[in-house]
Amino acid sequence: MNRRIVSWPALAALALLTPSGFASSIYDFSLQDIDGQPVALEQYRGKVLLVVNVASRCGFTYQYEGLEALYKEYRDRGLVVLGFPSNDFLGQEPGTDEQIKEFCTLKYGVSFPMFAKILVKGRDMHPLYRYLTDKATNPRFAGAISWNFNKFLIGRNGEVLARFGSKEEPQGEAVRQAVGQALGE
Repeated sequence: MNRRIVSWPALAALALLTPSGFASSIYDFSLQDIDGQPVALEQYRGKVLLVVNVASRCGFTYQYEGLEALYKEYRDRGLVVLGFPSNDFLGQEPGTDEQIKEFCTLKYGVSFPMFAKILVKGRDMHPLYRYLTDKATNPRFAGAISWNFNKFLIGRNGEVLARFGSKEEPQGEAVRQAVGQALGE
């Protein structure tokens, strides 16, 4: 029997494989939106992105309101909030994509792009989140997702500019200041 041993760096690189090859940028990823339609993140090139893993039954769920307010305030200047529902933390996002969309729309008036539910931690983590949390691709802000409503601020060139934990409010000074800087204000 011929066995091939694969090194850990090689395995980590495989985790960053996208349908078109290895991811060198956030723009290399395509995902399904909450309605099941394919979305290439390439369409956001030149925008400032706030990538957030969200959940509907979390102590931080109220942050949808702040995320929507931030989006409405800055979208004309180039900010796009991207919501990624995940059920990874104590089952706090148990619903279907349709239920999540209805909840976000009716309760919080969410109009920013929402995506189909994904995994943001563990062995089967979505490649986008592997890219965002891996030291090889995000040396400054790598590390596991600690809970729902972790936020990654992505600059117009695709570089991760900042990372904020769940307790950092979308309308808080740190997030607003970083967004303003990323937008060139």
